[in-house]
Amino acid sequence: MRMVFGRYMPYNSLIHKMDPRLKLLMIIVLIVSVFFPIGFSGFVVLGATILLIYSISHLNWGMLLKLFRPILFIFIVLLIINFVMLKPDSSTTVAWNAMGGGGEWANVAGFGHIVHWKFIWISESAVYRAIYMATRIFLMITLTTILTGTTQPLELTLAIEDLLFPLKLIGIPVYIFSTIISIALRMIPTLIDEAGRIMKAQASRGIDMKNGKLKDKIRSMISLIIPLLVSSFQKAEDLAYAMDSRGYSPHGKRTRYKQIHFRFIDWIIFVIGLGVGVLMISYPYIDVLHQIQIPYIDALIGL
Repeated sequence: MRMVFGRYMPYNSLIHKMDPRLKLLMIIVLIVSVFFPIGFSGFVVLGATILLIYSISHLNWGMLLKLFRPILFIFIVLLIINFVMLKPDSSTTVAWNAMGGGGEWANVAGFGHIVHWKFIWISESAVYRAIYMATRIFLMITLTTILTGTTQPLELTLAIEDLLFPLKLIGIPVYIFSTIISIALRMIPTLIDEAGRIMKAQASRGIDMKNGKLKDKIRSMISLIIPLLVSSFQKAEDLAYAMDSRGYSPHGKRTRYKQIHFRFIDWIIFVIGLGVGVLMISYPYIDVLHQIQIPYIDALIGL
């Protein structure tokens, strides 16, 4: 079965059977921990946990391999931005110009080995920062793939509604919010499939979106974006008509046909995932964990 980002894959794994409320809460905590200053050593621990969960989910590993292409593009963009924007202070620049403005300068404070060419400062710090950000994005996308690939839209709606239950006490329509979020997640694979169909249709008409100059590629992308927007609005309208014809009322009282329950194994997986997430969140503030950090690289990425 072809796997698409955001599409549910009906496998029989522990993560698929896991209570969606615990699963969603665990994924949220892990995503939050990704954005904390945990350094590369923290990413090793967090990444190993995420890949273990992905393995238990029985999801296709080819999907992660396909991720490397867009992540590589993001890395290159971040690297170029860092080379241009990340540079030493004025005093270091003056000293550099006095030395002739070329060659290698080892161990510049906060930059590591650095080479200056015109307005570009090629430094270890820029490379490590780009790798750090690209790894953070990769882990975040992997966690999102685990959530959407192992959770049915209905289960996700019920999980969001239960987790936001305290907001009902102050009159906020929680069910409407959960329905909107679940429909938005459900539309992601649909729009990806629709974009692929439009690209094939345009290619059959002689529009080349892969080759040519940048100007030609921008024009070809317009021929993709406009039909995709029209198609997405049409699908949204069809969905609204379908819900209305079935008597859907967002403010009406409703019961649940599908009941979700906690299992003991769900709590075990949740406690492990939550424990790793909390550990990563508190990682920069625990002195004992500093023993496994990489001081040289962490200093270069500003941690």
